[in-house]
Amino acid sequence: MSERILFLTGKLAEPALRRQVAALEAKLGFTAEVVVLPITVAALLTAPWVARHVAPKDADRAILPGYCSGDLNLVSEALNVPAERGPKDLRDLPEYFGERSGPPPGYGAYSIDILAEINHAPLKSSDEILRIARHYRDSGADVIDVGCNPDAHWSGVGDCVAMLKAEGFRVSIDSFNAAEVEAALKAGAELVLSVNSTNVAKAVGWFEKYGAEVVAIPDAPQDVISLDETVHFLKKHEVPHRLDPILEPIGFGFAASLGRYLDCRKRHPTAAMMMGVGNLTELTDADSSGINVLLAGFCQEIAVGSVLATEVINWSRSAVKEFDLARRLMHHAITEKVLPKRLEPNLILLRDPKLLEHGQLEELARQITDRNYRLFAERGELHIMNASVYLRGTDPFTLFAQLLKTDDKLDTAHAFYLGYEFAKAVTALTLGKNYTQDQPLRWGFLTVPEVSHRS
Repeated sequence: MSERILFLTGKLAEPALRRQVAALEAKLGFTAEVVVLPITVAALLTAPWVARHVAPKDADRAILPGYCSGDLNLVSEALNVPAERGPKDLRDLPEYFGERSGPPPGYGAYSIDILAEINHAPLKSSDEILRIARHYRDSGADVIDVGCNPDAHWSGVGDCVAMLKAEGFRVSIDSFNAAEVEAALKAGAELVLSVNSTNVAKAVGWFEKYGAEVVAIPDAPQDVISLDETVHFLKKHEVPHRLDPILEPIGFGFAASLGRYLDCRKRHPTAAMMMGVGNLTELTDADSSGINVLLAGFCQEIAVGSVLATEVINWSRSAVKEFDLARRLMHHAITEKVLPKRLEPNLILLRDPKLLEHGQLEELARQITDRNYRLFAERGELHIMNASVYLRGTDPFTLFAQLLKTDDKLDTAHAFYLGYEFAKAVTALTLGKNYTQDQPLRWGFLTVPEVSHRS
């Protein structure tokens, strides 16, 4: 026998719930019964109230709206059926029943390390350096890269590295100044960015004294021969290293630099490699999340095992977290041989993965019997309704002016609330996002929880 499921709801949500349940019933094969309770708004349900208004049913389980508060054991006892909370929005029922658009079980492994650079560290206070390092660690960084200034020696680099090590950070040093590198390694840095023909000889001593690994780069981005010569020297002296052919900005050799990464992988099939992604995320007029996803995919495909990221310009201020999510997405997609789609909703920031619609809003408006306003944003229009009014349009100012003509009891607090909700609704229409009254707009991992005015 198929599973028998009760769906409890209020009068307003009944038509939409029946449509949603019918589609799921046909697809998933369970048998459904919709139980309409004598209440208009299902979001106002409480477990004790439901328990008083239901009778025992012959079913396997009961699903209540996610907003239903209180002890569901009371409902279970009244129905003689196990009761559970479903999603707060009935449009999320498909995902509730496993029609998932998100990470599968076990998702989250990665094979690319993130080095997060603190740019111009000599110009920052110790407190600021620690604040940035902690932010990077919380965002997913594996190593904190201390970026020095090329035009001046920094006598405090050793103290900086020691401070970071004392806080439990892994540290790399980004400098061509041999004295700065020596001080950083002595204080506990483990990786040197970078070496080429000008300083590769010093890498032998750094490894022998401190066990340091180095990043090998070409003397100039296009100079592949110099990179090979540096790598040959490091191999000869058994100095651990990773290769960075240098990613260049768009318009300054970007496409050719990607080709060099591919060529480098062919010439050094087992070598550790690194890519500095900031030349794209920081130097391109575009939100950095999409760029990070593409670069993570490229790195995963050719086994670039580490990236150097930074967050200097405002549009890249969450770049480390973006790459942290992206490396997990691409690891799963490539190792499991699936498309990187409908796996990581936290990386979809500007728009929503899927637009949902209530539909039948005119029917919904006719059933409302109280003064509380409901707002919707669908198909390019704003909708506002209660028991006495139903207005729709594209301009919130026009709608609000019409509302004032029909509601002479609208107080300042309620007007402010409606203005706030209208602003969210217009934003949702503008960007192609879902709007749910009293809920925050979803911005992927940047979403900020919103406390409902009803709380």
